[in-house]
Amino acid sequence: MKKMNLIYKSTRSNNETVTASEAILKGLADDGGLFVPTSIPKLEKSMEKLANMSYAEVAYEVMRLFLTDFTEEELKSCIDKAYDSKFDTEEIAPIVKANGAYYLELFHGATIAFKDMALSILPHLLTTSAKKNNVKNEIVILTATSGDTGKAALAGFADVEGTKIIVFYPKHGVSPIQEKQMVTQKGDNTYVIGITGNFDDAQTGVKNMFNDKELAKTMNDKGYQFSSANSINIGRLVPQVVYYVYAYSRLYKNGEIAKGEKINAVVPTGNFGNILAAYYAKLMGVPYDKLICASNDNKVLYDFFETGVYDRNREFILTSSPSMDILISSNLERLIYKIADNSAEMNSNLMNGLKTEGNYKITDNMRGQLDSFLGGYADEAKTKQTIRDIYEQTGYVIDTHTAVAASVYHDYVASTKDETKSIIASTASPYKFTRSVMNAIDEKYDSMTDFELVDELSKLSNTEVPQAIEEIRSAKVLHDTVCETEKMKDSVEKILGI
Repeated sequence: MKKMNLIYKSTRSNNETVTASEAILKGLADDGGLFVPTSIPKLEKSMEKLANMSYAEVAYEVMRLFLTDFTEEELKSCIDKAYDSKFDTEEIAPIVKANGAYYLELFHGATIAFKDMALSILPHLLTTSAKKNNVKNEIVILTATSGDTGKAALAGFADVEGTKIIVFYPKHGVSPIQEKQMVTQKGDNTYVIGITGNFDDAQTGVKNMFNDKELAKTMNDKGYQFSSANSINIGRLVPQVVYYVYAYSRLYKNGEIAKGEKINAVVPTGNFGNILAAYYAKLMGVPYDKLICASNDNKVLYDFFETGVYDRNREFILTSSPSMDILISSNLERLIYKIADNSAEMNSNLMNGLKTEGNYKITDNMRGQLDSFLGGYADEAKTKQTIRDIYEQTGYVIDTHTAVAASVYHDYVASTKDETKSIIASTASPYKFTRSVMNAIDEKYDSMTDFELVDELSKLSNTEVPQAIEEIRSAKVLHDTVCETEKMKDSVEKILGI
C-alpha cells in the first residue's frame, strides 16, 4: 500500500499547501510564514529495532515519515552522502555520561557544532528537491548566522553545483574562531559578509529579502531563486529530530534506561529549532518528559515560558555563548501555531504584534498546552562556574553553550528534586570557544593567543585538536566584506549582478 504524502502548510495562511520537497526548496512560505507538517507522524519502528540501527539507518526511519515525496533511493543517497567520514566518530552523535547527566555530543562534524547534523544533509535534500520539481534556476542560499549556522552551511554548500551561498553575520558578535572559520571558507560559490548590526538585524534583513516580491521577480528573470539554510527551513528541522530519536535508542541499547522509561532533555536555545526538534521527537512517540529550554542573559524565551508574554523590547547582550544571543526566536512560531490549534489567523496576528509592537501575549488555553516545556537561564558568572566545576570534578570540558544548559539542568534538579535521567544537548566543541572556556577554567590563560589556547585545551582535556581548527591555523582570509545593515540587499544584488 502506498503511503499517503505528508503535506506542509504555512503557519500564516491556510491557502498554501506544498510537498516536503517544495517546502525545502522555498525555505520560507510566500506569506512569510514557516512550513509545518499538517500532522506529526508516529514512529513505525519499535525502540528495540531502532536500538540496533546505525545513525544513518535511524535517520532514514525518521526522515522518510516527514519527507514522503522522496523515494527510498533518493533519501538514502542524501543520508549516505551526509553522515560519512566528515564526522570524526562512527557513532555520529556519541553520548558521554558526566556529572549526573548524559551529554549528547552533536559537534563531531566538519565545523564542530550541532549545525553540522542538519547542514551536512540539507545541500543534498535541496539539490534533490530542485531536480524533483524541475527547477532550472540557480539556487541562492541566503542565510543569517549567529556564528555556527554560517560555517556549517558554507561547508555544506561549497562548490555544490547549481547553488550559491551568501552568509551574513554580526561583525562583532561571534567568537574569533567562528569568524576565522567563516572568512577563510573556500569555494567559488561562497560569499561571507559581516554586518555592523547584531544577529537579529541580520535575520530581519534576510527575511525582508525573502519577502521582497520585486527582488524575486528580478532574480527569476536572471535565472536565480532564494532558498534558506537557516532553521526556518523544514529541511534543517527534520534532520534534527533524528538525533533525539537516536539518543533515546542508544540509552536504551546501553541499558541506561528501561523500556518506555521517560527522560528529560535540556537544550541551550536561541532560535528554538533545536528544542522544537526534541518536541517533534516526543510527538512521534519517543518517551521524553520535560523539555528544558536553557537561555543565557538574553532570556526572552525563559520569560516567555514564565509569563506567556514574548517581548523582544529589551537590551541585546553580547555573551560568551554567542549562538544564543538572539531576541527573535524564529522557530518558536511553529510551536505558537500548534498551540493555537493550528490557527494561521491567530498565529499571524501574534507575529504581526511581534513585528509592530515587539511583543505578543498568548492565551491561557495556549499556555495550558506548554506543559512539556520549562525555561531556565544562566548568566555569565554561572556559565563560567559550571565549566570550571565540571572540569574540576570530572575532567570533562564543555563549551559555553553546553554550560548554559548544564547550569540550568543542575538548578532544575536542585529546585524540583526531579531525578529523571536527562540528556543535555552539547551543541559545540569547546575548541570553538577556547578563550571563554579556558578563562573559565583558569584566568591565567588570558595572556595566550587563540591557537596557544587550542593546544593548551588539547593537553588539558586529553583530546585531539579537531581538523576544523587545524585547517584554519594558517588559512588565508578570503572574505573581508563588511556592510551596514540597510545595505544587505545591495550586497546581494552586487554579488548576483542584478
